Amino acid sequence: MGTKFKGSKKEVQALDSFIKLKRASESLSSRLISEFSKWNISESQFGVLETLYHLGPLCQKDLGDKILKSTGNITLVIDNLEKRNLVERVRGVEDRRFISVHLTSEGKKLIEQIFPDHVKRITSEFSVLSPEEQDALGKICKKLGKKTEPTSK
Repeated sequence: MGTKFKGSKKEVQALDSFIKLKRASESLSSRLISEFSKWNISESQFGVLETLYHLGPLCQKDLGDKILKSTGNITLVIDNLEKRNLVERVRGVEDRRFISVHLTSEGKKLIEQIFPDHVKRITSEFSVLSPEEQDALGKICKKLGKKTEPTSK
């Protein structure tokens, strides 16, 4: 279902594409994150665990930037993970103002349990696209995500 908006051809096409992108993204996310409930973690908590697992310790700001969360939201996510002993905040030795977030052994164990199944589910979901379509989708998404020129009115 596309837009019912009666604007210019350019506007209708952009809105229609946006609606399809948003619905596909929401539908896919819904199917993928439904499995997180059995581990009692949110999508944001999974994002933190997965990022720390693959990139190593990061400061809160960098971690928030990686998973696209505000500083206030990332603080809450980390607080909740810390309460469960899945991550810990570590003060810098040379500069005690610098605090990095690290996976605990429990956090590492959990993400190592969850991540392989998550990859399998993503692979299965994307199997409806050919490798070439997946590459094209990746390029299009990257182009949309990095758009920096001023918006036209």
